[in-house]
This record gives sequence, structure tokens and C-alpha cells, in this order.
Amino acid sequence: MAVGVLGEGINEVIATTWYNAAPMGIHFRDGEYRMHLYRGSHTAMNIERWGWVVANIIHDPVLYVKTAFEDLPKESFVEEVVDDRLMHRLPDVEAWVAFQADAERTGSHAFTAYLVPLKEVVVQPQVHPVNRGFGSVIDATVHATRYVRKRDPKLKELIDHHAALIRRCGGSRELEALALLEGYLKGQ
Repeated sequence: MAVGVLGEGINEVIATTWYNAAPMGIHFRDGEYRMHLYRGSHTAMNIERWGWVVANIIHDPVLYVKTAFEDLPKESFVEEVVDDRLMHRLPDVEAWVAFQADAERTGSHAFTAYLVPLKEVVVQPQVHPVNRGFGSVIDATVHATRYVRKRDPKLKELIDHHAALIRRCGGSRELEALALLEGYLKGQ
């Protein structure tokens, strides 16, 4: 089953597993969905344990940053039963897609989960013009999650580059997300 809301390439979503949310990329190429996960993360452990993930399509830069660095409280999740499995998703999404997730052990630090779509729901579609500030929040957040683990100065340069773009191109919500991101990095 091809999913209508996810396009070819890497789709940035907030993935939810058992009372867990984290920004993730879902790869869709050649008719196949997959995710690459780092072992030890809540998302990876939950996928290996429960065998499912929900892709939450939401256009909130603050939520992307927040879920990259902290856990949401349990009341932040909505329960859904899909194919007799209890799953969790986020409220206030534009759409969500539930997947069966089969982990393939490909390395000691990471693995690939192959995804089979089970259910797709479009809740409240909205039009989002291309905003370089929003895109830079996503990129800065990806670099920041790697930076806190590796402390690679090149990653810090990339974060600073995207921060400048956010300041120039972003709206108030992107600027709020940047302030939150910078706060997380100072606390690390």
C-alpha cells in the first residue's frame, strides 16, 4: 500500500512509539518505506519491542525541537487501535500514518526498520508555503542531536549557519524553536 501523505525521499515527521515522540526521517524510495535508528534511543528500543511506529505529520517547528531533546508527558499522546494493536500518536496533527516496523539488525550502533503502512488518516490538511526558516529548524535540530553526542565543531558550524537562516527567513514560531534549540545546546 503506497501512502498518500508521504512522498519520495526522506520525509521529516515526528515519530511516535509507546509514549515516545521524536523527530525522524522516513525514507521512501522504490516503493519501500524505512527508518534508520540509533540503538539505545527510546524510539529504537520501542520499535524493536513493539514492532510499530506512527508518523505524525505536523508543521510545528517548536515541537520538532522539543521532541528531539525531551520526553513529552503521557497526556500528550492519543491512543489509536490499528490492526488490534494499541498505538500512540500526537494530537493536533495534519495527518498520521501507522506502520508495522520490522527491525533488521545491520550494525552495532544502528539498524534499519522496514515499514509497512497499516493505516493513514488525514485529519486537517493545511497548505504550507516553502519557508527556509522552517527547513533550517529541521536541519539545525538534526545537526544538534548529533552535536550533543559527538561535539564535532563542523556540526556546530552547520547549526550556526542554519540559525542565521532561521533569523533571516523564519517567522515567530521558527524563532521560538531556535531559542529553544539554543537553550538545549547551552544546557549540554
